[in-house]
Amino acid sequence: PGETTPAPWCNVLANEGFGTLVSESGGGFTWAVNSGENRLTPWTNDPVSDRVGEALYLRDEQTAVVWTPTPAPAGQDVDHEIRHAAGRTQWRSKSGGFEQTLQVFVPPDDPLKVIQLRLRNLWDRPRRITATYYAEWVLGANRSDTAAFLVPEYDATQRALLVRNPWAPEFADRVAFLASSAEPHGLTADREEFLGRGGTLRSPAALGRWGLSGRVEAGGDPCAALQVHLEFGPGEEREVHFVLGQGRDRTHSLELVRRWRDPEAIASALERTSVFWDELLDGIQVHTPDAALDLMLNRWFLYQTLASRLFARGGFYQSGGAIGFRDQLQDMLSLVHVAPARLRSHLLECAAHQFEEGDVLHWWHPPCGRGVRTRCSDDLLWLPFAVAAYVEATGDVSVLDESIPFLVAAPLSAEESERYGLFDSGPPRSLFEHCERALERGVTRGPHDLPLMGTCDWNDGMNRVGERGVGESIWLGWFAIAAIRGFVALCEQKGELELANQWRRRAAELERAVEASGWDGAWYRRALDDEGRAWGSSESEECRIDSIAQSWGVLSGGAASARTRLALGSAETELVREDEGLVALLWPPFDATLRDPGYIKAYPPGVRENGGQYTHAATWLAWAFAQIGEPDRAMRILGLINPIGHALTREAAERYRVEPYVLAADVASVPPHVGLGGWTWYTGAAAWAWRLGIEAILGIRRVEGGVRIDPCIPTSWGHAEVRIRGPAGALVVSIEDPDGVGSGVVEMEVEGKHTSDAVVRLPEDGAERRVVVRLGGSNVAR
Repeated sequence: PGETTPAPWCNVLANEGFGTLVSESGGGFTWAVNSGENRLTPWTNDPVSDRVGEALYLRDEQTAVVWTPTPAPAGQDVDHEIRHAAGRTQWRSKSGGFEQTLQVFVPPDDPLKVIQLRLRNLWDRPRRITATYYAEWVLGANRSDTAAFLVPEYDATQRALLVRNPWAPEFADRVAFLASSAEPHGLTADREEFLGRGGTLRSPAALGRWGLSGRVEAGGDPCAALQVHLEFGPGEEREVHFVLGQGRDRTHSLELVRRWRDPEAIASALERTSVFWDELLDGIQVHTPDAALDLMLNRWFLYQTLASRLFARGGFYQSGGAIGFRDQLQDMLSLVHVAPARLRSHLLECAAHQFEEGDVLHWWHPPCGRGVRTRCSDDLLWLPFAVAAYVEATGDVSVLDESIPFLVAAPLSAEESERYGLFDSGPPRSLFEHCERALERGVTRGPHDLPLMGTCDWNDGMNRVGERGVGESIWLGWFAIAAIRGFVALCEQKGELELANQWRRRAAELERAVEASGWDGAWYRRALDDEGRAWGSSESEECRIDSIAQSWGVLSGGAASARTRLALGSAETELVREDEGLVALLWPPFDATLRDPGYIKAYPPGVRENGGQYTHAATWLAWAFAQIGEPDRAMRILGLINPIGHALTREAAERYRVEPYVLAADVASVPPHVGLGGWTWYTGAAAWAWRLGIEAILGIRRVEGGVRIDPCIPTSWGHAEVRIRGPAGALVVSIEDPDGVGSGVVEMEVEGKHTSDAVVRLPEDGAERRVVVRLGGSNVAR
């Protein structure tokens, strides 16, 4: 109490078209449709100042004392209790003679947020309080670019401040608003008036005066400040709320204001918000001997994925707003358990951003789809990989016949590494054909019959290893094998047996090429550059070993050979730092070498991809251990990346410095920053960590109509339980491991009856059925 955290501890509150990010200090960065291109209020990623662009001020009308019910910008001298939960954040405190509770939430069904304030007068005399909500308008990417073009307005009928940006072509019709449930006492759209010349957010000049001017004019320094009065008797409690959002146009915005100004709307909206998140997050619930793991698997990993990666596409450290082709496809794979229809829609959305040659947009911006075409070599292969995973899990073969247009444009010229633009659509083709063209374009052949690396594979920072079109990626060889194997299964389901055989032969050729040119003696190399020199080799002074070339040797679906086991063991020895609580991506970091792998070298040694823990890759390494039947080694890694473990003591928390309830994309590995977390919330590691726990360790894999159960749990557990909710019933799975072997199903019972079926069907009659799985096999590859 009374202290600030080392870095902002945030919450992302969002639905599919709107969101806000708050920290423990308060504030709120708010956006609609696109968190990078249509920011309603300012985004800042300064972890030191954590400057707010929105604030709720309270003023005692008798004493003229001004404060905020949040620590920032004017409540730092008071102890606060802050609770982050799915879809909402609450601040509680006592100051100015009031017990105060402020709650901010984003309902699931409208593009707005609710700022709900409850005050109880602690004094034995009447009080009068002025509550003023202040927001700095942006309506674009940066306030400095948009402020001069914003057109504010006050609608007296609905008592709402409105603003639009006619110079934002893709958002010109949209109208943002600020309104309150109480009758406005004063307002202004002039930021200079509110803050004062040289004024600060901590002490706005306007709150030192009697009222606000009511000035609402274009061409100035725009903001929205709305002021209401609240009267209190001794001990009386009152509530008021503000709503801030943006509608499709002026009519829609005023309709939203009319509905959401009503106090009766708030209670039901809170209930809808809770139900919305519970429906998504409670699809799978686990109970294991590891309480920290349960907390993350039952709530926070999946909430992080949905709120930040999929809805907001942003967080405190990055607010891009774009959809990444490879990124969101991986995130969406976690939804096969809880929202498969969303995954299906996203597969079609991604296919619509593929060129007829087979390559894809690296990322694109909603709503119009403006994006960047690149020479990145792995993006396109995630489409057949994800489609195959979806079809295997759901049995929905019909998705392969869905017709989606390709993008049409001239290919990149020899002088172009990328091209940003809005591209035309051509004639539609089936999703199956989209997958086939992705493989035809993506499974290339370099000098060693390995796939060309292009301007990057999964590691964007290695953008100069193969930029001249000769360098090859060993990791991409493994991943291409995985994508091909998924596509072969699709071919067989479509009856395309000759095509299946063709790609099966290509996968075998690739595997031979990787083994011939990729093996370094104790692990697999990472890549061969344009000169044919190896990266990730024992002969390399820097980047001697890289994690993902080892993990995908197993994850590609190949047999757990002596080589892959040795490679995983080498990765564990070289990269897993238990004493430092991290798992490095590669080692040693790039620093003094004259060779240029790309912009990865611009990161300081031990930071992010440059030898730090890149958590995304750490989950793959753990999964690979689970896949070869090594549960304790897999759980060791999952335990190291679990953020809760980084805040169990004050010393650990002060070293980690970021939120202990969401995953960090990276953790530094080199002094003086060893153990320092970075870039929380907006990381694809969250979805992979959730799937690692659910699918690889607890062994819950969705298949058509049911669940395949093949656990690989730590040998110390002895027992675990998983509740799986289906569309019309649930399974409660008890995993029993009395001998502590960790894996190997020897017996399965459904409702007390032995079954030899590999798949347990989900109930379709609303029932809850109990399944007992007993382990007793040996730790062999799964």
